[in-house]
Amino acid sequence: MTIHDLPIGRRIARLRARRRMTQQMLADRLGKSKSWVDKVERGVRALDRFTVIQDLAAVLRVDPVALLGRDALPSQAARAAVHGVDGVRAALARYDTALNGPQVRAAPPVGELGRRVRHAWLTYQHADYPQLLRMLPELLGNTQHAHAHPSGGGDGDGAAELLVQAYRIASSVLVKLGEGDLGWFAADRAMSVATGDPLLVAAATVSLGQALRVLDRPRPALSVTIAAAYRTVPRVWRDGPPRDLALRGTLLIQAALAAAGFGDECSARELVDQAAGIADEIGEGHDRHWTSFGPTAVELARVATAVELGAGGEAVMLHEKVVGADDWRRLPAEHRAAYLLDATRAYLRVGDPLAAGRALVEADRTAPAEVRLRPVARTLLTDLTRHGPVPADVARLATALGIG
Repeated sequence: MTIHDLPIGRRIARLRARRRMTQQMLADRLGKSKSWVDKVERGVRALDRFTVIQDLAAVLRVDPVALLGRDALPSQAARAAVHGVDGVRAALARYDTALNGPQVRAAPPVGELGRRVRHAWLTYQHADYPQLLRMLPELLGNTQHAHAHPSGGGDGDGAAELLVQAYRIASSVLVKLGEGDLGWFAADRAMSVATGDPLLVAAATVSLGQALRVLDRPRPALSVTIAAAYRTVPRVWRDGPPRDLALRGTLLIQAALAAAGFGDECSARELVDQAAGIADEIGEGHDRHWTSFGPTAVELARVATAVELGAGGEAVMLHEKVVGADDWRRLPAEHRAAYLLDATRAYLRVGDPLAAGRALVEADRTAPAEVRLRPVARTLLTDLTRHGPVPADVARLATALGIG
């Protein structure tokens, strides 16, 4: 077997050894932890940002294309998505609303903006990322304008919440597509707008925690999500409606995943258990803040946490139980497909590439963009093809993505 036939993690390990570098030496040069390097080399942690791959290639003194092989060849859909990301980046970089004043143009009424924001959330939940990327620049501009100039065409009441939601949507899709730094920027914008409103801060923190984890900053992610869960939300939800409890539960899940990200198994499991207690109290269907939180989401989080901790056997056992439940199919397509990528990782961890292939193909059937546009899915598919001959449906998917 040549180096090009190895999974990307093992290729990195082989190249590192050729350069006579230890894992610690590689970690130091990348500004990462030794644990991060170890997880990448063992295939526990997926490389889902091309900028990180470029940094690795520079340190290992190879071309990124040589490091990735055919993984580096994006599909036509992925190339189109890049243009969409550029549009969102340009929208986030504009400051004309603040600098030029309300006379430039009138914002749509807040009621109309609310409908557009809802439509954007639904588009995200259906995993239609190309369409969402086309919508976001105008949506960001309009919600920014409505928030900055409430007298310029609409009622200012509720404009801050709509702008926070627009930033959250942008952050979520950017993180999905491997644009962690830009997703962090959008989440940070949401935090700034939310200041002073505990519920809005909590909602914005969900996105901030996700972005920090993708950027391999699990400790800050844990710190910020725990703070929001324990200090921000309780002041409002103690006598409030159950739907706002879902925010606290979602933050606890994000905190659990962050704790698992740096190997704190005890905290990770305890935090998921706390989220489960909230989910049992409020049940399914309380999704005012677009979190999909409930008992089923918590069980999916248990699987994701086990995968992150490297407990593949436990993750597989929990996965096969949760997908048999009736409420599983009621989750948004985006949520189910993203979760199936975690299941794929779990099956690969226990050495079952056939089951991993089935999970990945099911993710593609559920929400094609979740597989065809996400770098992490391409990495998983590449690892699958390197295990030897694959079933026809996996081979077709690999061909569609230019992987072979």
